[in-house]
Amino acid sequence: MNKRPAPVRRFQPLRRAVKVPVWADAGIRLSAALALVFIVVLVHYFDRDGLIDSHDGHVSFLDVVYFTMISITTTGFGDIAPVSDRSRLIEALIVTPIRFAVIFIFVGTAYNFIIKRSWEKWRMARIQKQLSGHIVVLGFGVSGSEAVNELIERGTSPSEIVVIDPLESRLADAEALGCNVMAGDATRDETLIAVRIANARSILVSAGRDDTSILIVLTVRHLAPRVPLSVVVRADDNELLARQAGADNVINPVRFTGLLLAGSAQGTHVADYLADLASISGRVQLVERAVRPEEIGLGLNQLTSGGLGVRLYRAGQPFGYWEPEALSLKAGDMVVEILSTPDPTDS
Repeated sequence: MNKRPAPVRRFQPLRRAVKVPVWADAGIRLSAALALVFIVVLVHYFDRDGLIDSHDGHVSFLDVVYFTMISITTTGFGDIAPVSDRSRLIEALIVTPIRFAVIFIFVGTAYNFIIKRSWEKWRMARIQKQLSGHIVVLGFGVSGSEAVNELIERGTSPSEIVVIDPLESRLADAEALGCNVMAGDATRDETLIAVRIANARSILVSAGRDDTSILIVLTVRHLAPRVPLSVVVRADDNELLARQAGADNVINPVRFTGLLLAGSAQGTHVADYLADLASISGRVQLVERAVRPEEIGLGLNQLTSGGLGVRLYRAGQPFGYWEPEALSLKAGDMVVEILSTPDPTDS
Protein backbone atom coordinates (compact mmCIF):
# COMPACT_ATOMS: atom_id res chain seq x y z
CA MET A 1 0.00 0.00 0.00
CA ASN A 2 1.47 3.34 -1.09
CA LYS A 3 1.84 5.96 1.59
CA ARG A 4 0.81 9.48 0.87
CA PRO A 5 3.69 11.96 0.94
CA ALA A 6 3.80 14.11 4.05
CA PRO A 7 2.36 17.57 3.46
CA VAL A 8 4.91 20.33 3.13
CA ARG A 9 4.67 22.78 6.00
CA ARG A 10 4.96 26.35 4.90
CA PHE A 11 5.89 29.22 7.15
CA GLN A 12 4.80 32.81 6.80
CA PRO A 13 7.42 35.33 5.74
CA LEU A 14 9.09 37.60 8.22
CA ARG A 15 7.03 40.71 8.94
CA ARG A 16 7.07 43.83 11.09
CA ALA A 17 4.13 45.90 12.29
CA VAL A 18 3.19 49.03 10.33
CA LYS A 19 2.73 52.26 12.26
CA VAL A 20 -0.85 52.83 11.02
CA PRO A 21 -3.24 49.89 10.39
CA VAL A 22 -4.46 49.42 6.82
CA TRP A 23 -8.10 50.13 7.66
CA ALA A 24 -7.19 53.28 9.57
CA ASP A 25 -4.99 54.56 6.75
CA ALA A 26 -7.75 53.95 4.19
CA GLY A 27 -10.34 55.60 6.41
CA ILE A 28 -8.19 58.71 6.91
CA ARG A 29 -7.55 59.09 3.18
CA LEU A 30 -11.20 58.55 2.23
CA SER A 31 -12.39 61.00 4.89
CA ALA A 32 -9.95 63.65 3.66
CA ALA A 33 -11.08 63.22 0.04
CA LEU A 34 -14.79 63.41 0.97
CA ALA A 35 -14.16 66.50 3.10
CA LEU A 36 -12.49 68.28 0.18
CA VAL A 37 -15.31 67.30 -2.19
CA PHE A 38 -17.85 68.61 0.33
CA ILE A 39 -16.02 71.94 0.49
CA VAL A 40 -16.14 72.25 -3.30
CA VAL A 41 -19.86 71.41 -3.30
CA LEU A 42 -20.48 74.24 -0.81
CA VAL A 43 -18.37 76.69 -2.81
CA HIS A 44 -20.22 75.84 -6.03
CA TYR A 45 -23.62 75.97 -4.35
CA PHE A 46 -23.12 79.44 -2.86
CA ASP A 47 -21.77 80.63 -6.23
CA ARG A 48 -24.36 78.81 -8.36
CA ASP A 49 -25.51 82.12 -9.89
CA GLY A 50 -22.17 82.26 -11.71
CA LEU A 51 -22.83 78.85 -13.35
CA ILE A 52 -24.91 78.14 -16.43
CA ASP A 53 -26.71 74.89 -17.32
CA SER A 54 -27.08 74.48 -21.08
CA HIS A 55 -29.79 71.85 -20.53
CA ASP A 56 -32.53 73.82 -18.75
CA GLY A 57 -30.85 77.05 -17.67
CA HIS A 58 -31.42 76.29 -13.97
CA VAL A 59 -28.65 75.13 -11.62
CA SER A 60 -30.11 73.00 -8.82
CA PHE A 61 -28.30 71.41 -5.85
CA LEU A 62 -28.11 68.13 -7.80
CA ASP A 63 -26.54 70.05 -10.69
CA VAL A 64 -24.00 71.49 -8.24
CA VAL A 65 -23.07 68.02 -6.98
CA TYR A 66 -22.84 66.77 -10.58
CA PHE A 67 -20.69 69.73 -11.65
CA THR A 68 -18.43 69.27 -8.61
CA MET A 69 -17.78 65.62 -9.41
CA ILE A 70 -16.99 66.19 -13.09
CA SER A 71 -14.79 69.15 -12.09
CA ILE A 72 -12.90 67.18 -9.43
CA THR A 73 -12.37 64.25 -11.80
CA THR A 74 -11.43 66.63 -14.67
CA THR A 75 -14.05 64.97 -16.88
CA GLY A 76 -15.59 68.29 -17.96
CA PHE A 77 -18.55 67.53 -20.27
CA GLY A 78 -19.23 71.25 -20.70
CA ASP A 79 -23.01 71.11 -20.09
CA ILE A 80 -22.49 73.16 -16.89
CA ALA A 81 -19.82 75.83 -16.94
CA PRO A 82 -18.73 78.93 -14.95
CA VAL A 83 -19.61 82.14 -16.79
CA SER A 84 -19.05 84.97 -14.30
CA ASP A 85 -15.61 86.35 -13.51
CA ARG A 86 -16.00 85.43 -9.85
CA SER A 87 -16.92 81.81 -10.68
CA ARG A 88 -13.92 81.46 -12.97
CA LEU A 89 -11.66 82.98 -10.31
CA ILE A 90 -13.04 80.50 -7.76
CA GLU A 91 -12.36 77.61 -10.16
CA ALA A 92 -8.81 78.81 -10.68
CA LEU A 93 -7.83 79.66 -7.11
CA ILE A 94 -9.94 77.33 -4.96
CA VAL A 95 -11.33 74.39 -6.92
CA THR A 96 -8.19 73.64 -8.95
CA PRO A 97 -5.88 73.27 -5.89
CA ILE A 98 -8.53 71.08 -4.22
CA ARG A 99 -8.77 69.03 -7.42
CA PHE A 100 -5.00 68.40 -7.30
CA ALA A 101 -5.22 67.53 -3.60
CA VAL A 102 -7.95 64.93 -4.22
CA ILE A 103 -5.97 63.44 -7.10
CA PHE A 104 -2.86 63.25 -4.91
CA ILE A 105 -4.87 61.54 -2.16
CA PHE A 106 -6.06 58.81 -4.52
CA VAL A 107 -2.65 58.46 -6.16
CA GLY A 108 -1.07 58.29 -2.70
CA THR A 109 -3.58 55.64 -1.67
CA ALA A 110 -2.70 53.55 -4.72
CA TYR A 111 0.98 53.99 -3.91
CA ASN A 112 0.53 53.06 -0.26
CA PHE A 113 -1.63 49.99 -0.78
CA ILE A 114 -0.02 48.62 -3.94
CA ILE A 115 3.47 49.94 -4.55
CA LYS A 116 4.59 50.69 -1.01
CA ARG A 117 3.29 47.46 0.52
CA SER A 118 4.83 45.44 -2.29
CA TRP A 119 8.08 47.28 -1.65
CA GLU A 120 7.80 46.61 2.09
CA LYS A 121 7.22 42.91 1.43
CA TRP A 122 10.26 42.82 -0.85
CA ARG A 123 12.32 44.78 1.70
CA MET A 124 11.40 42.41 4.53
CA ALA A 125 12.33 39.47 2.29
CA ARG A 126 15.76 41.04 1.76
CA ILE A 127 16.14 41.67 5.50
CA GLN A 128 15.23 38.05 6.09
CA LYS A 129 17.88 36.88 3.65
CA GLN A 130 20.55 39.12 5.18
CA LEU A 131 19.78 38.59 8.87
CA SER A 132 22.95 38.62 10.95
CA GLY A 133 23.79 39.43 14.54
CA HIS A 134 20.14 39.24 15.57
CA ILE A 135 18.51 37.65 18.62
CA VAL A 136 16.04 34.85 17.91
CA VAL A 137 13.31 34.24 20.49
CA LEU A 138 11.58 30.89 20.02
CA GLY A 139 8.32 31.09 21.92
CA PHE A 140 6.61 34.29 23.05
CA GLY A 141 4.79 33.12 26.15
CA VAL A 142 5.28 34.58 29.61
CA SER A 143 9.04 33.95 29.79
CA GLY A 144 9.71 34.86 26.16
CA SER A 145 7.77 38.11 26.31
CA GLU A 146 9.44 39.13 29.56
CA ALA A 147 12.85 38.39 28.04
CA VAL A 148 12.08 40.55 24.99
CA ASN A 149 10.88 43.42 27.16
CA GLU A 150 14.03 43.19 29.25
CA LEU A 151 16.24 43.11 26.13
CA ILE A 152 14.57 46.26 24.83
CA GLU A 153 15.02 47.97 28.19
CA ARG A 154 18.71 47.00 28.11
CA GLY A 155 19.11 48.85 24.81
CA THR A 156 18.56 46.16 22.18
CA SER A 157 16.67 47.55 19.19
CA PRO A 158 13.39 45.66 18.52
CA SER A 159 14.42 45.50 14.86
CA GLU A 160 17.29 43.20 15.94
CA ILE A 161 14.89 40.73 17.57
CA VAL A 162 13.10 37.95 15.66
CA VAL A 163 10.22 36.20 17.40
CA ILE A 164 8.84 32.84 16.23
CA ASP A 165 5.60 31.50 17.67
CA PRO A 166 2.67 29.51 16.22
CA LEU A 167 0.02 31.73 17.83
CA GLU A 168 -1.00 34.92 16.02
CA SER A 169 -2.17 36.56 19.25
CA ARG A 170 1.34 36.33 20.69
CA LEU A 171 2.91 37.52 17.45
CA ALA A 172 0.63 40.56 17.49
CA ASP A 173 2.03 41.47 20.92
CA ALA A 174 5.59 41.08 19.63
CA GLU A 175 4.77 43.17 16.55
CA ALA A 176 3.43 45.91 18.80
CA LEU A 177 6.89 46.10 20.40
CA GLY A 178 8.47 46.56 16.95
CA CYS A 179 10.00 43.09 16.68
CA ASN A 180 10.26 41.05 13.50
CA VAL A 181 7.89 38.09 13.78
CA MET A 182 7.13 34.90 11.90
CA ALA A 183 4.43 32.31 12.49
CA GLY A 184 5.91 28.84 12.41
CA ASP A 185 6.96 25.66 14.17
CA ALA A 186 10.38 26.16 15.74
CA THR A 187 11.02 22.39 15.76
CA ARG A 188 11.17 22.40 11.95
CA ASP A 189 14.44 22.97 10.12
CA GLU A 190 12.88 25.14 7.40
CA THR A 191 11.46 27.58 9.96
CA LEU A 192 14.84 28.13 11.64
CA ILE A 193 16.69 28.32 8.34
CA ALA A 194 14.27 31.05 7.21
CA VAL A 195 15.43 33.33 10.06
CA ARG A 196 19.12 32.57 9.43
CA ILE A 197 19.54 30.87 12.78
CA ALA A 198 23.23 30.17 12.11
CA ASN A 199 23.92 33.92 11.80
CA ALA A 200 22.17 34.85 15.04
CA ARG A 201 23.93 36.54 17.94
CA SER A 202 21.94 34.63 20.54
CA ILE A 203 18.98 32.26 20.76
CA LEU A 204 16.38 32.17 23.54
CA VAL A 205 14.05 29.16 23.78
CA SER A 206 10.86 29.19 25.82
CA ALA A 207 8.26 26.92 24.24
CA GLY A 208 6.13 26.46 27.35
CA ARG A 209 6.70 22.68 27.52
CA ASP A 210 10.00 21.09 28.48
CA ASP A 211 9.80 18.36 25.85
CA THR A 212 9.11 20.89 23.08
CA SER A 213 11.86 23.20 24.31
CA ILE A 214 14.42 20.37 24.36
CA LEU A 215 13.38 19.29 20.86
CA ILE A 216 13.85 22.88 19.68
CA VAL A 217 17.32 22.93 21.27
CA LEU A 218 18.26 19.78 19.39
CA THR A 219 16.99 21.25 16.12
CA VAL A 220 18.83 24.53 16.70
CA ARG A 221 22.09 22.81 17.59
CA HIS A 222 21.87 20.82 14.36
CA LEU A 223 21.68 24.07 12.35
CA ALA A 224 23.66 26.47 14.55
CA PRO A 225 26.21 24.55 16.63
CA ARG A 226 28.16 27.61 17.82
CA VAL A 227 25.48 30.22 18.53
CA PRO A 228 24.92 30.88 22.29
CA LEU A 229 21.63 29.27 23.33
CA SER A 230 19.55 29.66 26.48
CA VAL A 231 16.48 27.59 27.28
CA VAL A 232 13.77 27.65 29.95
CA VAL A 233 12.82 24.33 31.57
CA ARG A 234 10.57 23.82 34.56
CA ALA A 235 11.38 20.31 35.75
CA ASP A 236 14.66 19.67 37.57
CA ASP A 237 15.25 16.33 35.84
CA ASN A 238 15.03 18.02 32.42
CA GLU A 239 17.89 20.42 33.10
CA LEU A 240 20.51 17.77 32.37
CA LEU A 241 18.66 16.73 29.20
CA ALA A 242 18.59 20.34 28.02
CA ARG A 243 22.33 20.67 28.55
CA GLN A 244 22.98 17.37 26.78
CA ALA A 245 20.85 18.63 23.90
CA GLY A 246 23.26 21.55 23.53
CA ALA A 247 21.94 24.42 25.64
CA ASP A 248 24.61 26.78 26.97
CA ASN A 249 22.35 28.15 29.69
CA VAL A 250 19.42 26.38 31.33
CA ILE A 251 17.06 28.56 33.33
CA ASN A 252 14.60 27.03 35.74
CA PRO A 253 12.07 29.68 36.82
CA VAL A 254 10.69 27.39 39.50
CA ARG A 255 14.13 26.98 41.06
CA PHE A 256 14.82 30.71 40.81
CA THR A 257 11.54 31.41 42.59
CA GLY A 258 12.59 28.96 45.28
CA LEU A 259 15.90 30.79 45.67
CA LEU A 260 14.06 34.07 46.15
CA LEU A 261 11.77 32.51 48.73
CA ALA A 262 14.68 30.92 50.60
CA GLY A 263 16.60 34.18 50.48
CA SER A 264 13.67 36.07 51.92
CA ALA A 265 13.61 33.62 54.82
CA GLN A 266 17.25 34.42 55.60
CA GLY A 267 16.82 38.18 55.42
CA THR A 268 14.27 40.76 54.43
CA HIS A 269 16.45 42.29 51.70
CA VAL A 270 18.10 39.26 50.03
CA ALA A 271 15.24 38.51 47.65
CA ASP A 272 14.94 42.19 46.77
CA TYR A 273 18.64 42.39 45.89
CA LEU A 274 18.53 39.20 43.78
CA ALA A 275 15.59 40.58 41.79
CA ASP A 276 17.45 43.88 41.49
CA LEU A 277 20.47 42.13 39.98
CA ALA A 278 18.36 40.29 37.43
CA SER A 279 16.65 43.37 35.98
CA ILE A 280 17.97 46.43 34.18
CA SER A 281 15.37 48.51 35.99
CA GLY A 282 17.08 47.93 39.35
CA ARG A 283 19.82 49.99 40.97
CA VAL A 284 22.48 47.40 40.10
CA GLN A 285 22.88 44.91 37.28
CA LEU A 286 24.96 41.85 36.40
CA VAL A 287 27.11 42.21 33.30
CA GLU A 288 29.14 39.53 31.52
CA ARG A 289 31.97 40.66 29.26
CA ALA A 290 35.39 39.76 27.97
CA VAL A 291 38.50 40.94 29.79
CA ARG A 292 39.82 44.19 28.36
CA PRO A 293 43.46 44.40 27.19
CA GLU A 294 44.34 46.89 29.91
CA GLU A 295 42.98 44.52 32.58
CA ILE A 296 45.27 41.59 31.69
CA GLY A 297 47.44 40.81 34.71
CA LEU A 298 45.16 42.65 37.12
CA GLY A 299 42.97 40.95 39.70
CA LEU A 300 39.23 40.44 39.44
CA ASN A 301 38.83 43.13 42.08
CA GLN A 302 40.69 45.68 39.94
CA LEU A 303 38.39 45.99 36.91
CA THR A 304 38.85 49.24 35.01
CA SER A 305 35.10 49.60 34.56
CA GLY A 306 34.74 50.31 38.25
CA GLY A 307 32.45 47.32 38.64
CA LEU A 308 32.56 44.69 41.35
CA GLY A 309 33.98 41.47 39.84
CA VAL A 310 32.25 38.43 41.29
CA ARG A 311 33.12 35.56 38.95
CA LEU A 312 35.72 34.63 36.35
CA TYR A 313 35.30 32.13 33.48
CA ARG A 314 38.49 30.68 32.03
CA ALA A 315 38.25 28.00 29.35
CA GLY A 316 34.65 27.47 30.38
CA GLN A 317 35.50 26.89 34.04
CA PRO A 318 34.07 29.24 36.71
CA PHE A 319 36.24 30.73 39.45
CA GLY A 320 35.15 32.89 42.36
CA TYR A 321 36.73 36.19 43.30
CA TRP A 322 38.36 34.50 46.32
CA GLU A 323 40.16 31.81 44.28
CA PRO A 324 43.82 32.12 43.16
CA GLU A 325 42.87 32.17 39.47
CA ALA A 326 41.08 35.50 40.04
CA LEU A 327 44.29 37.20 41.16
CA SER A 328 45.58 37.59 37.59
CA LEU A 329 43.29 37.98 34.57
CA LYS A 330 44.33 36.50 31.22
CA ALA A 331 43.40 37.19 27.61
CA GLY A 332 40.26 35.31 26.66
CA ASP A 333 38.81 35.34 30.18
CA MET A 334 35.17 36.27 30.71
CA VAL A 335 34.20 38.19 33.81
CA VAL A 336 30.87 38.69 35.54
CA GLU A 337 30.66 41.99 37.37
CA ILE A 338 28.10 44.05 39.25
CA LEU A 339 27.63 47.57 37.91
CA SER A 340 25.42 50.36 39.08
CA THR A 341 22.55 51.17 36.74
CA PRO A 342 22.89 54.69 35.32
CA ASP A 343 20.28 57.10 36.65
CA PRO A 344 18.15 58.27 33.67
CA THR A 345 17.72 61.64 35.38
CA ASP A 346 21.47 62.25 35.28
CA SER A 347 22.70 64.02 32.18
